Order: sequence, then C-alpha cells, then structure tokens
Amino acid sequence: MNDDTIRLVTIGRIVRRRWRLLTILTVVGALVGYGTSVLFPPRYTTSASVLLPGAWEERELLTQAEIATSSVVVDRAAATLDWTGGSGIELRDRVSAEATDGNIIKISGTADTPERAQQLSDEVAQQFVTFAARIAGEDTDPEAAERPEALRQMVVTASRRITELADTAGPGQTVESVQTRTELAKLRTALQEAVNKLDEADPAANQANLVVMGPAARPTGEAPPTRMQLIVAGALLFFLLAVIGHLTAARMSRRLRTEPEIAAALGSALLGSVDVPGERPVHRPDGRGPRARIRRLLGVDIRWDIPAPRTSGGEADRRIRYRRVCARLRGQLPAPRRLLVVVPDGDEIAGRAAGLLVAEAESDPLLRVVRVSVSQPMVPDRGNESGALVVLSAGSWTAGELAGIAEACADAGHEVVGIVLAGTVWAPATRSGGHPRDAAAPSLAVGSDATGGSR
Repeated sequence: MNDDTIRLVTIGRIVRRRWRLLTILTVVGALVGYGTSVLFPPRYTTSASVLLPGAWEERELLTQAEIATSSVVVDRAAATLDWTGGSGIELRDRVSAEATDGNIIKISGTADTPERAQQLSDEVAQQFVTFAARIAGEDTDPEAAERPEALRQMVVTASRRITELADTAGPGQTVESVQTRTELAKLRTALQEAVNKLDEADPAANQANLVVMGPAARPTGEAPPTRMQLIVAGALLFFLLAVIGHLTAARMSRRLRTEPEIAAALGSALLGSVDVPGERPVHRPDGRGPRARIRRLLGVDIRWDIPAPRTSGGEADRRIRYRRVCARLRGQLPAPRRLLVVVPDGDEIAGRAAGLLVAEAESDPLLRVVRVSVSQPMVPDRGNESGALVVLSAGSWTAGELAGIAEACADAGHEVVGIVLAGTVWAPATRSGGHPRDAAAPSLAVGSDATGGSR
C-alpha cells in the first residue's frame, strides 16, 4: 500500500468516526462566511470600451490605460456623479482599465448596485475621451495647425512649377530632355508621398478621435467573491482545518502502537495478541457531567486513529489465541502461582480481553484482574499473587504511562511476567447459545477485580 492510499484511508476514517464534529465545524464555517458577506456588502462590476482609431504601439496603449484611471479623470467623474461618500479617492479603488486587442481600452467600474456600476463605467469612459481630446488640442496650437496646410500649398505650387519645367524641357526628342522630364516626375511623386505621410502622422487626427463603443452593460450578478462563494469557502476552510488538525494531532501523538515499543516501555516480553469480538473498534471512557455529554454528542469520545478491526475468524479461532497465550504464560512460570492481570483504567478493550483470558485460563494459572489508573498507578501489594500480567490495547497509552504502570508493579513487589495486546474484530450479530464464555466475559472485566476460581 503506497503513501497516497494510506492517506486516503486515514482521511476516510476521520470522516467516518468524526462526522458529527466535522459537520458542526462545517456549519460554523458556513456561518462565518455568511457573516463575512454581511460585513462586506455585495459589489457589481461592468465595463465600457473606448476605441482608439489609427495605429498605436503597445506602450502607447498602456499609457492611455493609465490615463483612463488617473486622478484627473476619476475626480472629474466623481464630481459629475456627485454620489454620497463617493469621492475621487474612494472611486479610484473601484475603477480599472486595461488595453485589449484591437486598440480598445476596457474601463471597468465597481459599485454597490448594478445601476451605479453602469453609471460609473460610462462616466469614467466619457471623461477619459474628453480629457484625451483636450490633451491633443493643447498640444496642437494654432500656429502648428497652420503649418501642415501651408506645406501642402507649397507642395502644390512646386508640383505646378515642375510641370512647367517639364514642358520647357521639350517633348523628349533628345536624351537630355528625356532625363530631365524623368527626374522632374520623380520629384513630383516624392513630394506627393511626403504629403500623404504627413497626413497619416498627424497626431491631432489620431488622438482626438477616441470613440466610446456604446454604454456599459448593466451587471446581472455580483462580482466575486459572492455571498455563496464566501459561505462555501468558509465551510470548506473549517472542514479542511478540522481534518488537518486531526492529522497533525495523530502525527504528534506519543501513544505507542508497535509491539517492540510497548514491550520496551513495560520492560517485559510480549506473550501474544488476542481478539475481542465487538461491533465498533472504539473507546468510550466513562464520564458524567456536561463535558462528557458534549463529548458524546460531538463524537469525540470515540477513538478515530484505531485501525478498522479485522473480520473475525470465528469463536474457535479467538479461543485458540487465548489458549496459546495461557500456554506461553505457563511456560514463563517456573511453578504454578497466582498472578495479577493489570488493565489500564479506561481501556475497555483490554478489560474485556482480560475477562476472557481469566475465563479461558480457569485456575491454571490463577488470575485476578485489577484496574490501574494511568495517572496515579497503584497496584495491590504482593500477597497471594506473585507476578503481574499486563493486558492493554495498542495505540492507547504513551511510554511514560506504561513506564508508570511497570514502576507501580515493581513497587508492589510484582514482576511483570508478560504482556498481552488486545484488539477488536468484527463478530456476527447473532450468536448461538452454546458458548456461555463470551456472554460471561464482560462481567469479569467490569469489576475492580475478578478471580478465575479454584478447584
């Protein structure tokens, strides 16, 4: 199984076992997104296009786009609109312009209503055209405007004089006359081309004829982010933060999961693993009060980081595992004696497994179950029992908590003779009446201590 598959399985386990908490956090995120949309009212955006006739270079188009959003143009538009709270400084943040293909400047305006967005775009476009025409008019003074016309008159006069010279040169009967007429014709053509280029390069003709390509369209929808987008974004953000928080907590968790780590923390050998039939691989610690009820309501009292239980191979297979553990335990002891079965308080899976182990062992060896608090471990002093067997589930306790249990056993004079790991398996919903051991096992795990009996 690759890493991607493991991550997907982990996320799926979080969703399955924390769906209540994730649902509540998702709803909270949606409410936060809705509140954000209330604080920031909806905005509407529309655009007006201005055509720049003639030939324009790219840098010139960019300059015109900057002029369209300049303070002069926006301030004039704000003065014309005369909106309450709509000064030029505020409108400057709501207006943008960009140069598009075809020598078109696209001016966009954003406002709190579709009508105002349309008015703002149209007014800025109109003020831009007026300002551009004014700039072109100021650059072309009266004397400069008369110079091209005078030049054209001079060209006409020169062309007429060239014609007269050509007629004077004769009808072209000699080589000299032909060359003279040819040179004069070339000169007349060059003068006419120069005048045509001058007309094309006239800045007043190019820059003063900006055209607004119709009014801006009235927007029909809100500009992003819309209220629905904020709601969805808030819900998705809270959901992802919840999942990432679970993954981070699991990665930073110091609970021991592997058999070598658990054996090293308790300072003893692992005798084997046993299965407990159950429908849900979870821990539901006992607790009362408002906090416990809230935890149960949110589903956070359920361990999500425990792998899904395997399918049970049947009662016969489970009992074989218990018999093998008992056989290994008898092999560890030099002579038959009484042992304490130490179960961490709150580990329900280990408690059920201890009860089944006591029932399977009967009186060989004689076992007594005791529950030990991991926060303040206390094991009964050595009396009839001379040794301790620790039963626990993997992934539930840290190395420090298990070391505390081992120290409590040593303080009471008990040697930890072995460790048994308990896990859950899927069991059939219905059971036959011929197996009283499983039915009686939970009662042995609930009490503070239980005795396997004597013959």
